Amino acid sequence: MSIPSTLWNPRPVRLLEGERVYLRPVSAEDAEGYFQMLFNPEIRRLTGTRRAFTLEEVRRYIEAKSGDNAAVLLLIALRDDDAVIGDIALQDIDQVNRNANLRIAIDSEQHLGKGYGPESIKLLLEYGFGILNLHRIELQVFDYNGRAIKAYEKVGFKREGVQRDALYYNHRYHDSIWMSMLEDEYRERYCSQ
Repeated sequence: MSIPSTLWNPRPVRLLEGERVYLRPVSAEDAEGYFQMLFNPEIRRLTGTRRAFTLEEVRRYIEAKSGDNAAVLLLIALRDDDAVIGDIALQDIDQVNRNANLRIAIDSEQHLGKGYGPESIKLLLEYGFGILNLHRIELQVFDYNGRAIKAYEKVGFKREGVQRDALYYNHRYHDSIWMSMLEDEYRERYCSQ
């Protein structure tokens, strides 16, 4: 039996597809690009990343995530040209309590403020609530990341609380804001349309 040549198309796999972006699995070939993204100063500030990573550590991380049933790590790519512009993940997936933690990072200023983040989040929320059957998806955002807070609220996340002085970064303490969305809130907002 021969496999049709269309199955061997070099076009990247598109796990979740939106209007302008799609989400795809991370592969070993993505390690170098992922490594470079981790040294973007703005991403490091917005995510509170302090530690430096080696390329080998990034390779091991990608390999570990591919076999981790408690996480879904995906790259965000533009539909127009397949350019990777960031990553998004559901982490600490708890199948018993049906909850998970969401995180997202967009790689550069040129891709911020264009709606790519909210579109990517909506795709992952659809996957989390509609495929993984989660009940609750939560996230943390630092108080100085106003753009992200606005994007999360636009998508439908609700503020739950504040961890005061939770992060020490650039010579001062910052609050961490907890936000979440429940499955009925998601369905009311997106599935009744």
